[in-house]
Amino acid sequence: MRLQFLKNTQVTCNDGSAAGFYLKEFRGSRRWLIFLEGGWCCHSKETCDSRYQNIPRLMSSTEWAQTKRGTGILSSQAEENPHWNNANIVFIPYCSSDVWSGNGPAPTPPPRQRQGREKERDRNTNATEYTFMGSLIIREVIKDLIPKGIKLAKVVMLSGTSAGGTGVLLNIDRVASQLELLGAEAQVRGLVDSGWFLESKQQRSPNCPETISCSPEDAIKIGLRLWNGVVPDRCLQLYKRGEEWQCFFGHKLYSTLTSPLFVMQWLFDEEQLRVENIYMGGHSLSEEQWQYIQNLGRELKNSLRDVTAVFAPSCLSHTAITKSNWMSFKVKGTSLPRALHCWDRSLEATRNNRTPSKGCPFHLVDNCQRPQCNPTCPALVDQTTQQELTLFQMLVAMGLDLQRLGLDPQGDADDLASMVSNGG
Repeated sequence: MRLQFLKNTQVTCNDGSAAGFYLKEFRGSRRWLIFLEGGWCCHSKETCDSRYQNIPRLMSSTEWAQTKRGTGILSSQAEENPHWNNANIVFIPYCSSDVWSGNGPAPTPPPRQRQGREKERDRNTNATEYTFMGSLIIREVIKDLIPKGIKLAKVVMLSGTSAGGTGVLLNIDRVASQLELLGAEAQVRGLVDSGWFLESKQQRSPNCPETISCSPEDAIKIGLRLWNGVVPDRCLQLYKRGEEWQCFFGHKLYSTLTSPLFVMQWLFDEEQLRVENIYMGGHSLSEEQWQYIQNLGRELKNSLRDVTAVFAPSCLSHTAITKSNWMSFKVKGTSLPRALHCWDRSLEATRNNRTPSKGCPFHLVDNCQRPQCNPTCPALVDQTTQQELTLFQMLVAMGLDLQRLGLDPQGDADDLASMVSNGG
């Protein structure tokens, strides 16, 4: 894939450098895969300054490479990417730090004296030298793809991982409307990987100064003013002013979307755990944290109940679709690429007034309850030694008593063996 900068130089990364995208064209293909990169966000001058110092590539294009190799669903190799290798691939680097919601400079408030919490809120309104244009970047990329033939597309899939996955939720219907206004007849679909977050359970300070001490909803509440963030219109009809942050959570936004959506979500997502200060493979883990981990799996599973197309393995991990080994992940014997292909075929059949074929599943949620009970889960790695460990080895290394937790390694090994013999 080769880097191209946007023609509209007014739409930029956080630091004012040109935003852009990587493109791999596949001559004659009418299928387009547009990918939004992830990388969480910043929501105040302090958190943005820290982000710029520590991860500048997520706020600036000045050091982007001229070419990029695609992996997983972005690969052009059929053996790694059997169903999307022959699509036009667009990779949009994340450099706006706004969960792809920014709509340009926030309006400057009228000058008057502020007090207390109101003063704190206004300190985050247009209080930095950074620009936040995530949603505008997506719009301008679509415009720049017109000469490349996207108006002739049959299918456009907007995909993303982590914050990029949340960006898909926020922008999918807007992209569909934009393409329709351009005269395209493409069906626009969304693929959300590890961007289906739940609200935090911990009560924290509303004026959280650092990213690590902010819950996701607090960071978004504060950030929305800074980013001049936009959310889907249909979602706004559900929530009054000041509650727009709820539209960043998939289980609240999903029912308002008109575009078809596929959700890939680990039931024990590591980033969801990280915001609760739980680090698997770290130094210690309390019994309360272990209980939280188990509850998270149940809550995530419950939140996905009404999602038509979903792939949810009972694993501790984060992101899947851009990993080179993404074909190895299975739920109930079906791999992730296969589930996506089944969904693709079902949508095509419905679009052409045909009955979707049976025996090709795309609503796949693990039945087993605890983390890593799926034998195809990515391996756990000890952060100190970098050695691969089983879940039980890791829990013991982190100071927990398996017997006290009611865990039986041998019985679990028998269950795993049974799952393997049944196809995962």
